[in-house]
Amino acid sequence: MSNPAVPIHYPGLLAEVRQRIQTAQTRAMLGVNAELIRLYWEIGQMLDARQQSEGWGAAVIPRLARDIRNELPEVKGFSERNIKRMLAFYREYSGLKFVPQAVAQIESADKVPRAVALFSSEVLLALPWGHHLLLMEKLKDAGTRHWYMQATLTNGWSRNVLQMQIETAAHARQGKATSNFALRLPPPQSDLAQQALKDPYLFDFLTLAAPFHERELETGLIVHLEKFLLELGQGFAFVGRQYHVDVGEQDFYIDLLFYHLRLRCFMVIELKRGAFRPEYAGKMNFYCSVVDDVLKHASDAPTIGLILCQTQNAVIAEYALRGVATPIGVSTFELTRALPTELASSLPSIEQIEQELGGAQG
Repeated sequence: MSNPAVPIHYPGLLAEVRQRIQTAQTRAMLGVNAELIRLYWEIGQMLDARQQSEGWGAAVIPRLARDIRNELPEVKGFSERNIKRMLAFYREYSGLKFVPQAVAQIESADKVPRAVALFSSEVLLALPWGHHLLLMEKLKDAGTRHWYMQATLTNGWSRNVLQMQIETAAHARQGKATSNFALRLPPPQSDLAQQALKDPYLFDFLTLAAPFHERELETGLIVHLEKFLLELGQGFAFVGRQYHVDVGEQDFYIDLLFYHLRLRCFMVIELKRGAFRPEYAGKMNFYCSVVDDVLKHASDAPTIGLILCQTQNAVIAEYALRGVATPIGVSTFELTRALPTELASSLPSIEQIEQELGGAQG
């Protein structure tokens, strides 16, 4: 057992307080940022209107950047390159009106592409400028881009973390674990639990070479706990490794024990080298039952198990989980990144935008 002087729920409390602090800091920063995003969109709107109504070409942009620098030398962010980005930003979201209301106002349904209806001014104002540039450059599908916007706001992703999530196609992995949650958990808990898990998990921050032992994998994940938690996703609080439980005067050790802040339940993770086997479900059912009896608080939801294997046959996993009493998910993990490292761009790159604008007459 862990140190008896520390309550079993303390790691969850610490993680939740830390998360609240970080969320408050992020909100304060994004509040200041909102007016800047609104300003950039409005400048893009003015430039687009001049080009449409008066036939202005791209030559006006370097002149505008130079004059702003001369007249307002203390103001940053108005280089020629960034002003061109403002124009591209407006054109991407031209159907929105940036008004104070929580929900954006759409000018009219017949004038606005369907993709624009996914976005709201509230969401766009909440994201930093660097995030917008990354999203516009990397993602061509509006629905996918909207998913990453919402995930960024929910999880407080930095620009670097957002880029990593895009490069590892997080949207295509979220909620893909094989599970019996629909049978064993009531809605909406079953849906929330399903969305909390991925398939596959990417552990490319490890340096393991085959063949490796399961204990080596476990050790590597704990050594890189911060990266491991980032890959697991929002809400996971680490409780212990090789967590000891005494059952029937015998000793048992859970590979990894977590508490999930949003689901309000313990999560048992077992690491398995090779393919999923049906007998793994029985062992996980045993561990989850023990945690429910020994550690679970009366207000906690049922303990959830996650079996991580290198490969799985989804049909075998579904049959293995069907008759199990506790909620269990099965996912795979990869030690090297097999997913695409770069997604197609939804917009031309910044260089292409500049070339296009530069080709217009001033």
